[in-house]
Amino acid sequence: MKAIRPQSATAEPLRHDIRLLGRLLGQVIQACEGERVFDTIETLRRTAVRFRREGKEADGKLLEQRVKRLRDSDPNSVARAFSYFLHLSNIAEDRDQNRAQRTLALADDAPARGSLREAVALLKEHGVSANRIRRLLNEACVVPVLTAHPTEVQRKSTLDVHREIAGLLLQREGPLTTQETADLDLALLGRVATLWQTRMLRYTRLTVADEIENALSYYRSTFLNVIPRVYGEMSRLLSRDAAKPFAAPPAPLEPFLRMGSWIGGDRDGNPNVDAGTLELALLRQATVLFEYYLQEVHALGAELSITTLLIQADPALHALADAGGDDSPHRRDEPYRRALVGIYARLSATAQKLTGRDLARRVTHP
Repeated sequence: MKAIRPQSATAEPLRHDIRLLGRLLGQVIQACEGERVFDTIETLRRTAVRFRREGKEADGKLLEQRVKRLRDSDPNSVARAFSYFLHLSNIAEDRDQNRAQRTLALADDAPARGSLREAVALLKEHGVSANRIRRLLNEACVVPVLTAHPTEVQRKSTLDVHREIAGLLLQREGPLTTQETADLDLALLGRVATLWQTRMLRYTRLTVADEIENALSYYRSTFLNVIPRVYGEMSRLLSRDAAKPFAAPPAPLEPFLRMGSWIGGDRDGNPNVDAGTLELALLRQATVLFEYYLQEVHALGAELSITTLLIQADPALHALADAGGDDSPHRRDEPYRRALVGIYARLSATAQKLTGRDLARRVTHP
């Protein structure tokens, strides 16, 4: 099996996205900084593009002269404009890479390079059976460790806007009406305006508490959602019947992937890391995890509306539902929901005992 390198069938979608984001950035600069600043930036941009394309010495000297003539706050505005254009171009290029990978996957159903599917297929080609892979994983322990970056100057606020812009570009690729496209472009304009009016760099060094919160933001946006999908995909890839409709779920894997973190407890000479920051890190990690599990159990309760008027439930499920303490007449015939009400209450009570905070989104029974 060949390793696959994603390549765009055409560069036009990427050029279109960069032109769109560049145009929106120009509109924001024009509105926020005025025509004079916008014209100055545009003149420098066009001169730089011409010098890059044609390489004429006269254009290089002209560009240098125009930069030297910048006064007052103009150098800051010019630097920010070119920096943000690079930010937006990088977002568009990342989006184009994802688009190219998906195009290839849809074309021949080939596994993406570096994916779990490709790795399992390569192992099987070399005679490694699914059972052997499963045994290895059940004995393995992989621990990616997050560490602090106190010198990081790019702000979480900026990174959040980057993600929102990438999400809007993705939405823009679907079949859309003219009005829907206009609404998305307006949303993009708003996010670019927020980017322009947000301070680009930190004025102060991160505290240990800041580092802890920054790391936990990645759990919320990535790890807590992705890691369960990794387990699910691996289980399916190593199962014979996973592709069959209504097949029994594949046997779960032992937890071979465990996230680790040094942040708040790494005694590497930072005088601000002590027993207090370690306790804070553990408390904040526990809080984020409980919030996630409470949210998931609540969502599962909304989803599992199955009624005993139409199915026969296992006695163990009835026992769990009866022990849950939910006596609502509206859910009398819904054993899954009654059981999950009890699970939610127990989670909430445990969270309160360990974190000292009431994390439940609604009142629960004791």
